[in-house]
Amino acid sequence: MTDTQKTLTSLVVDQEAAEKRTRSTGSAKKSGSKNRRKSRELVLKAVYRGMLNESELSQIFRDMTDDPDYNKADEAYFRQLLQSVTTNLTAIDDKLVNFIDRPLAELSPVEHAILRIAGCELMFDSSIPYRVVINEGVELAKIFGGTDGHKYINGVLDKFAADVRALEVQAAKN
Repeated sequence: MTDTQKTLTSLVVDQEAAEKRTRSTGSAKKSGSKNRRKSRELVLKAVYRGMLNESELSQIFRDMTDDPDYNKADEAYFRQLLQSVTTNLTAIDDKLVNFIDRPLAELSPVEHAILRIAGCELMFDSSIPYRVVINEGVELAKIFGGTDGHKYINGVLDKFAADVRALEVQAAKN
């Protein structure tokens, strides 16, 4: 099988959870709308795939355009976030180890990918409020992660945000 014939490793989506989220938020978007949540979902799939298959970034970009959700995502944000996560992987993981209760190798690949994405946004994109970053990470974990994985993600990201965005977190508490 050649590289171009390989299929994209997909995460199984809990469709019921995704539908429940849409109903509870009342924010169902038109099928053609562009949004950052879909971009984050695509970045999650791409980072997960890269972790499991050690694929090159250029190939991941090409493969992700075949994902059914690609046309719903904010393409520019998808590319920016995936590039940033990939470029800053070592710095993100080096910071992340301070807030987890086990070695990185023992994290589930999905949770590790979610923490990398949220960690990247917390560390390198201060235009996104820390609470939004945490919420998006938790939502990804609810859809793609294991049972109660979202609780672990929430706890780790709370500590992560308190460290890298100390002033913002403190201001929100006051």
